[in-house]
Amino acid sequence: MATARNDFFTLDDFSFEGKTVFLRLDVNAPIDPSTGEILDYSRFSAHVDTINELRGSKVVIIAHQSRPGKDDFVSLRAHAVHLGMMAKREIKFVDQLFGSTVTGTIQKMKTGEIIMLENSRFYSEEVSLDGADLETMVSSNIVRMLAPLMDYYVIDAFPAIHRPQITLTGFRSVKPNIAGRLIEREISALEKFKSPSAGNKIAILAGAKISDSITVAGSFLDKNVVQFVLAAGVVGNAFLFAIGKNIGERSLAFIKKNNKNYNDLIKMCAELYKKYPGRIILPDDLILNPSGRRIETGARIPDTELIADIGIDTIVKFSGYIKNADGIFMNGPMGMYEIDQYSAGTREVFSEVAESRALTIAGGGHTLSALERMGLIRKITHASTGGGALISYLSGEHMPVLEALRESRKLFTGK
Repeated sequence: MATARNDFFTLDDFSFEGKTVFLRLDVNAPIDPSTGEILDYSRFSAHVDTINELRGSKVVIIAHQSRPGKDDFVSLRAHAVHLGMMAKREIKFVDQLFGSTVTGTIQKMKTGEIIMLENSRFYSEEVSLDGADLETMVSSNIVRMLAPLMDYYVIDAFPAIHRPQITLTGFRSVKPNIAGRLIEREISALEKFKSPSAGNKIAILAGAKISDSITVAGSFLDKNVVQFVLAAGVVGNAFLFAIGKNIGERSLAFIKKNNKNYNDLIKMCAELYKKYPGRIILPDDLILNPSGRRIETGARIPDTELIADIGIDTIVKFSGYIKNADGIFMNGPMGMYEIDQYSAGTREVFSEVAESRALTIAGGGHTLSALERMGLIRKITHASTGGGALISYLSGEHMPVLEALRESRKLFTGK
């Protein structure tokens, strides 16, 4: 065993030849409820490097899809097929997470073979023991049944690093827990962005997730991670309303409908805007739906109209900040980019980011989808697989999986 690098084990610290390696991935993906078709494979492709580095071992994949009660809470059978296609390896699916069938299958595996077990959240312990103490997790059926079958436990599920569930943190004391290549890449890119040496930085926070964006904006500004926050989309609308600007009845109703605590959110927006004068940059003009009309921010908006995009003045203003930035974090589209008539704001701002000289970090499903659709994804320095995990990490919140990785290293090295 090599010396552990940084503060947790990586794939460089062990030889996996002939070993049985359990690999915790995150291939949670949007699924069409009417057809069962997987709609986005970006998280699948992100794991290919780790899978291929373990080619000389027997690999047992654990993953989840959605959560109980959701329409897309389905088996991982199709995931195994598509992941195998991307890795150009055969991945056999086993329709259990643990039990005699799983045990027998693993014991018969040959070097180079890969299997994927059933959706971990199909099993009550994964959900009911979320956040439980280590002793409780170790005594669970999942850990008791699976731990004796493995030599190492590799975790590469970056989008779930904020989840303290058994298959993410429960094996840390029974076998060496090791970070996969995706987690390494994500942490490296995000730490570069957070570093003071990254220079003048901005965050573009848009889309519809007001709560997440306020959390990130507050954290970034409090810690001086970024000099400016550019807010657009529903997030921008919330800030505009918070400082007394008219956003129209339909846009306000959308905020109220999708945020039960919208009064608190609006109050937080107002407080943040006041606390950091001149550092939260808002739209100067807007495009309305269905008329397509451009109006200046604060002008009266008819009850029949909805804010659908930012206008040309805002695009020009945002572009100025982008051109002067050394680091850019963006999360969320400027408006209803799926409709061509209202895609200009997202297209122009994202193009400016993609062509900039800055270190660029993009996150969030809609952001990556828009970048992919516009042919810009490859021009972004780092497209993060994380959603909530990305927000939590950048906000400086506790990351249970990273803590488990660090703890496991200490347990198995004695230091």
